[in-house]
Amino acid sequence: MIISEVKKELTDHIIPFWSKLRDDENGGFYGYMGYDLTLDKKADKGVILHSRILWFYSNAYLTLKDESLLDYAKHAYEFIKDKCVDYKYGGVYWMMDYKGEPADDMKHTYNIAFAIYALSCYYRASGDKDALALAYKLFDDVENNTLDEYGYQEAFDREWNLVSNDALSENGLHADKTMNAILHLIEAYTELYIADGNEKVAERLKFQLFQMRDIVYTPETNALKVFFDTKFDLVGDIHSFGHDIEATWLMDRACDALGDEELKKEFSQMNLKISSNIRNIALEDGALNNERENDKIDRKRVWWVEAESVVGFINAYQHSGDREFLDCASSVWEYIKSDIIDKREGSEWFSEVSFEHKPHDWKEIVGPWKCPYHNGRMCMEVISRGVDF
Repeated sequence: MIISEVKKELTDHIIPFWSKLRDDENGGFYGYMGYDLTLDKKADKGVILHSRILWFYSNAYLTLKDESLLDYAKHAYEFIKDKCVDYKYGGVYWMMDYKGEPADDMKHTYNIAFAIYALSCYYRASGDKDALALAYKLFDDVENNTLDEYGYQEAFDREWNLVSNDALSENGLHADKTMNAILHLIEAYTELYIADGNEKVAERLKFQLFQMRDIVYTPETNALKVFFDTKFDLVGDIHSFGHDIEATWLMDRACDALGDEELKKEFSQMNLKISSNIRNIALEDGALNNERENDKIDRKRVWWVEAESVVGFINAYQHSGDREFLDCASSVWEYIKSDIIDKREGSEWFSEVSFEHKPHDWKEIVGPWKCPYHNGRMCMEVISRGVDF
């Protein structure tokens, strides 16, 4: 039942919504729609948003084989290739204005990772070797400009001088390095390795997986640390429930791509412990709470957290055979249908909903971070995994 439901959500709701945001005058897709569904055609266009849109249409084409999706992917690709890449200093910009000129020329490892992820998937969908070459260019930019003796640094100015990592710091804390950046490098390098099988990419992917295992993962609590200083000493006491459950299936996918049986077994065991922990401490009234900071639980429900938990719990079931994980996935999907999917004409999913089931009307429907990547990917993962319930 869930497969038919998510396929309908993908084809009849998510794809048509984002397709209407295509900007044929200035390129790319419009960058902002408020909660009131007013579209701002002159809003800045996030590069993360556009990478995620490129990935979305590319993977939707691979999943559904609808040629029209490849046309939308090409439209997003051309905007990224022509406008978002800094061909002088390397990397991609952080933010473009509505005409495609740089509005913020910061370089960020997390941002570049999403471009690599998207370009690699677009190559798989289209066979365009220029897209693959661009993915490798950005891979080299990351490897040549961001590494220190401990791992990947994150925030830079246009010429690769370190700047404050405000973009990925939250909760009033300052983090030089984050679990989030490592996780999405894993995601990006996995996609690049699937696309081309390059052994250097595999080597760096294993390095990132080992950082997650040896630095980020806490065996005593079966949780992932979130924020670090430059030497990977912990900053703050935060547990991000959504990132934990997302990380489980992305790390398993990386190990599957690498084809190392010992690695697959080791990470599967670790990821099942993380998934069980999230099931036990974060699932409440049928949906996932957001995070814990010190002793305080943030119980708001965030669109991407709920989407990733559906995939993560299905993945945990596939690795364990424990049907309780399917029950968790089912309950979250029911919550998404009732509370997260916006039933208003011309809308998509709410960004956030309170524990009391009230949408947060100060959160946008489309923005630099609000995209078709998490919810669209959830639909495509459910379809491709073939676990129906």
